[in-house]
Amino acid sequence: MFEAIEVMPAEEVSRRHAVCRQLMDSQLPEAGGLLVFSRLAIYYLTGTFGNGVFWLPREGRPVLMVRKGMERARIESPLTTIVPFRSYSDIPGLCAEAGSPLSQVVGAEMNGLSWNLANLITSRLSDVRFVSGDMVLTRAQAQKSEWELSKIRLCGQRHSKAMAELLPGRLRVGMNERQVSHAVWEVFFELGHPGMIRMGAHGEEIFLGHIAAGDSGNYPSVFNGPLGLRGEHPAIPFMGYAGQLWRKGQPLSVDCGFALEGYVTDKTQIYWAGSKESIPDEVASAHGFCMDVQAYVAEHLLPGSIPAEIYAHCLEWAKRDGFAEGFMGLGGNKVPFLGHGIGLVVDAWPVLAKGFEEPFQAGMVMAVEPKMGVPGVGMVGVENTFEVTPAGGVCLTGENYAMICVE
Repeated sequence: MFEAIEVMPAEEVSRRHAVCRQLMDSQLPEAGGLLVFSRLAIYYLTGTFGNGVFWLPREGRPVLMVRKGMERARIESPLTTIVPFRSYSDIPGLCAEAGSPLSQVVGAEMNGLSWNLANLITSRLSDVRFVSGDMVLTRAQAQKSEWELSKIRLCGQRHSKAMAELLPGRLRVGMNERQVSHAVWEVFFELGHPGMIRMGAHGEEIFLGHIAAGDSGNYPSVFNGPLGLRGEHPAIPFMGYAGQLWRKGQPLSVDCGFALEGYVTDKTQIYWAGSKESIPDEVASAHGFCMDVQAYVAEHLLPGSIPAEIYAHCLEWAKRDGFAEGFMGLGGNKVPFLGHGIGLVVDAWPVLAKGFEEPFQAGMVMAVEPKMGVPGVGMVGVENTFEVTPAGGVCLTGENYAMICVE
C-alpha cells in the first residue's frame, strides 16, 4: 500500500559497499567484514534509517537485521536480505542463514557506541574479536558520488539564497539574537530545510547553528568552532540569546548549516549594522584577510593537495600579517583547524589541520571557515562549502563573501 519517498539507487548502495570493502583491504586487513550499529551509518549503507544492525562481509551478501520497522526497511532499501532480529545473540545465526557468516575478526562501528551497549554486544558475541572499523566508514563517506553531490549542490544553492538574498530583508538593527534565529528558521524552512542537522562527534549536538551579535562572537564557547556565542541558555548553547541586541556599528555573525535530504552545507555570513563606510578599518582588514585565505584554500582544493600543508601555510600567513591573535578564534575559542569535511554530518573527515597528510580526492566536500575574532567588536570572516575538483575548489554556497550591510 505504501511507496517510499525515495529509494536509494541499487548501484549507489553497491558503490558504497565496494568503497568500504576496498578500504577494509588497507585499513582492516584482518577483518572479514564490517558490523554497523548507528542509524545514520545504516542509512548510508542501506538507504533506510534502520533500527538494527548491518553486516557488510568482505565478500558475499550484505545483511540488514531490523529490530523495528521491517516494513519500512523493505519499502525504502534496495537490499535483498532484510531480516528481523530480537537479540544480539541472534546475529551469527541470521548471518549464517543468509550465506554470509560472521568472521572471527569483525570491524565494528565503535564511535558513539555506549559502554553498556558495547559490553552487551561483546558478551553476546563472545567468539568474535572486534577491531575498530570507524575509519573505514569515515573515509568512505568522504568520497561523494555524483548522486550525493547533486543533493549537496542543491542544498548549497538554497543555502546561499537564504542567507544572501532572503535573510537581509528580514533583519533589522535592534533585533535580539533570538529574533534573528527565528528569521533564519523562517527562510530556511521556506526553502526546504527539514529542521535536522547532525554531528558526527560522540555527544556533540547542534540546533540551527550559532547567532552572535557584537561581542557574543567572542563569548566563551564549548562548541568545537571559532565563533563564540551566548546561545539560548547554558543548557542549550545554540541559536541566540534573547537578551543580546544587535546594535548599530556591530557585526552579526550567522553561522548556520542548511540541510536537504540528509545532507548539509555550512556557511557563515557576516552582516554589519550600518553603512559600508561605517565599518572600521580594523574590522574591514580582518574580514578581507579571511576572504583572501578562503580564496587561497579554494585554489588549492585539488586532488593530491595535502590538507596539513594548506593549513600550515595559512597559519604562517596570519602570523606574518599580524592576525595570529584572533585568527580562528580569540583566547580559549581558538581552534586548531581551518575547515572540515561535510556531508551527512557537519564535522566530517578530512580536516584542514595539522596531521592530516592524506591527499584530497575529487568529489570530497569541504567547509572552509577562516574567521577572525576582533577584541571588543566580535567575530568576522567567512565560511563556505566547496567541492574538490581538478580545477580547484568550487563554492557551492554562493560567491559573494563581503559583509552585507543593514541600515
